[in-house]
Amino acid sequence: MKTSALSATPPPTRPILLWDGDCRFCGRSARWLQRRTGNAVDFAPYQQAMPDYPEIPEADFAKAVQLVDVDGAIYPAAQAVFRALATQPKYAWLLRFYQGSQIFATISEWVYRRVANNRSLISKVI
Repeated sequence: MKTSALSATPPPTRPILLWDGDCRFCGRSARWLQRRTGNAVDFAPYQQAMPDYPEIPEADFAKAVQLVDVDGAIYPAAQAVFRALATQPKYAWLLRFYQGSQIFATISEWVYRRVANNRSLISKVI
């Protein structure tokens, strides 16, 4: 499992998932995830939140969602999604599986990268 190399100061009071507000696919995905996490996670387009998180390079925002946790740790991509979902007990198993299986983590990140690299095309289709 990857650990966060970045840390936000000050940390948020609730986890916040930062996504690309210019991407239709990203917006739909963020709304889907928000329906599953309820009020446990805040969501914001990175374009609006970027000034609050100068620790995260803009290039990282452009590549993947970023989850800033309440301890200040910052997690990207698939791990961010699993951490957001894990705020709900019925989805916590996904993060445990991600953390406990290097194969699952590697495949999850690979799939995330493939989708993220093609999101402009996907946005045109959906």
